[in-house]
Amino acid sequence: MTNFRSDFLNILTERGFIHQCSDSAGIDELARTGKIVAYTGYDCTAPSLHVGHLLSIMMLHWLQKTGAGKPISLMGGGTTRVGDPSGRDETRRILTLETIEDNKNQIKTVFSKFLSFGDGKADALMLDNAEWLAKLNYIDFLRDVGRHMSVNRMLSMDSVKLRLDREQELSFIEFNYMLLQAYDYAELARRYGTNLQMGGSDQWGNIVTGIDLGRRMGVPHQLYGLTCNLLTTASGAKMGKTAAGAVWLNEDQLSAYDYWQFWRNTEDADVARFLKLFTTLPMDEIAKLAALGGAEINEAKKVLATEATALVHGRDKAAAAAETAKTTFEQGVTSKDLPTVEMDFSADDEGVEQGWTERRAEAILKKSGIASSLSDARRKIAEGAVKINDEQVKDPGKLFRKSDVEIETRAFKVQYGKKRIVLVKPV
Repeated sequence: MTNFRSDFLNILTERGFIHQCSDSAGIDELARTGKIVAYTGYDCTAPSLHVGHLLSIMMLHWLQKTGAGKPISLMGGGTTRVGDPSGRDETRRILTLETIEDNKNQIKTVFSKFLSFGDGKADALMLDNAEWLAKLNYIDFLRDVGRHMSVNRMLSMDSVKLRLDREQELSFIEFNYMLLQAYDYAELARRYGTNLQMGGSDQWGNIVTGIDLGRRMGVPHQLYGLTCNLLTTASGAKMGKTAAGAVWLNEDQLSAYDYWQFWRNTEDADVARFLKLFTTLPMDEIAKLAALGGAEINEAKKVLATEATALVHGRDKAAAAAETAKTTFEQGVTSKDLPTVEMDFSADDEGVEQGWTERRAEAILKKSGIASSLSDARRKIAEGAVKINDEQVKDPGKLFRKSDVEIETRAFKVQYGKKRIVLVKPV
């Protein structure tokens, strides 16, 4: 392993963040002297970022933590209007300006958990590229920026080439995305002295294009790029997704308990790697946890779950989630602190006798959020992995009355597999 002079690159290296780097010696020197001004961009395509975004957020965290420089989180209020084609097989859905703004405001909340914002030299900034992109005049932009971009090079980018090779449509608006992202880098360099862009490996082509555009547009200082791997689990699954959907960072989209459970269910082979990437535990402590084998690996998973949850949701909610899991799974008691959703049972129970479909097992499973649709609920029930009130459900059409709830929680205890439990409370 390369030994750098800066704590920043040493930490990123030993924890397994670095994938591609345009000039490690140059970045190392800037980091050593606290002169990095680094940014990562986040488009506002959903009301929350998901766990797949954590790698770049953690890189910004370590940048500030080690005193290497100033981190910038760039909201894509402008680029979201276009849509990044990277890693996509089809055009992204065009969002309204109101939806983009609402998503942006909700996304912003997570960064204060990882970064310290303010007016100081090393304090983080939060910016929005709509500030300069929304004001662009198309003709002027083509003359001043577009003339520096090579179509030949743009066609060779993976985000474009893969679509063309598969004969999948790539819209003109998407084709312009890399030009806008490259312009972001040049504009940030001129306005804020930004000299490093970080992101996932799928952004490498866009980052390099931004470095080149900055040079061609007369940015006076050297620009650099640094990427991390797009994580997959040891079994090859894409990080950030589960059978129930994305692992969101905002609690409105995913409860702290469900977030804790996601990390608790980490595959054995991933525990050490995820402790390095998604917690701030010292490396010697991580080494001790990684050395645990057999059934003891579950203790390391609990530490991972609690530490990762504490970063996003706070130490109190992480501890509460751990206690709820212990109460529910280790002591065999249904905890009232489990994720709870309400379901309309306002009609009287006579409706059940007439086939009240909203009270079928499949509908209750969908309402719990464990199933994404009624057909998904039927598939899960057919697997034999669904229980309601601790009894296996075999018939998706089984009807439930309001009086069928558990006495302790006054709710239906809906369980899928061993770990996923949600309380559905009839109202």
